[in-house]
Amino acid sequence: MNPVLRKLVERGGGLVTRVAAEQVVPEWTLQRACGNGDLVRVLPGVFVAAHLLDGRRRGIPAISRVDPGVGHRAVSAWAAGRGALSHLSALDVWGLRRQVPGQPLHLSAPAAAGLRSRPGVVVHRRRGFDLEPPQVVARRGLTVARLEQALVDSWPLLPTDERRAPVIRAVNDRMTTPDRLVLALQSVPKLAGRAVLRTLLTRLAEGCRSPLEIWGHEQVFTGPGMPVFRRQARVRVGRRTMYLDLLAERERVNIELDGATTHGNLREREIDLHRDALLATLDILVVRFAHRRLVHEPDEVRRETLAILARRRSMSG
Repeated sequence: MNPVLRKLVERGGGLVTRVAAEQVVPEWTLQRACGNGDLVRVLPGVFVAAHLLDGRRRGIPAISRVDPGVGHRAVSAWAAGRGALSHLSALDVWGLRRQVPGQPLHLSAPAAAGLRSRPGVVVHRRRGFDLEPPQVVARRGLTVARLEQALVDSWPLLPTDERRAPVIRAVNDRMTTPDRLVLALQSVPKLAGRAVLRTLLTRLAEGCRSPLEIWGHEQVFTGPGMPVFRRQARVRVGRRTMYLDLLAERERVNIELDGATTHGNLREREIDLHRDALLATLDILVVRFAHRRLVHEPDEVRRETLAILARRRSMSG
């Protein structure tokens, strides 16, 4: 490859556009690099170093044979400011879910932008879509749809058992809020699976912060006899702040829902024991239920919880 062109490709992380290349080398130099197999055209006017393509996956579009990270940059270069990465591609850029190699890349664009879907790239043309904040933001040097819209748009594209994780993580990491997601959901009234997403957002707004807490809320800790628990209740003991999964304020009982991998070592167990001891100084009784019991013995867990709550009420009375 021409040394000037090689340096340009290297500076671009293995990617170069026709416009950029022809500013420093003649057109035939780029054509020769493609003819020699050094560069591969992955989109109109966008070329990638051949060694970045997966040689095992032939028979599919070239853009689908590169790592999604390279693919996202290629799509952005092709769009040239006329669109923003969206849907599953946006989730990847936001760091919430790695896009699977070979999956179509997604771009949203104004209806009048003139961009059309291509093999390996899905263009979502939207009326009223504005390529300015707050509808789009710059992230990792790429123009990307705002987080809330990306999460809502991606919901029906994900396997059913993988849909909740990016939403829960985004809320837990304080990247967004359930209220902001509800507003984004209102803009897509015909979204497939809309009712399930709306229920998830309700649970998150109520304080649930994991699939296990949602399971507990829906299957165990609501209904006759159960108090209205405070979820993720904030409690301070001295200089330490703790957040309790479920707190029955009248009975001073904290229900902790331990995940499947919790207490994998002695150190974690010691941390929990110290935490429980601190809460005892506030007369808060900690009751822990393991993932296995919550999922496989919900009726027994419910009976035990009701008995503990009744006992605490009788003691305080």
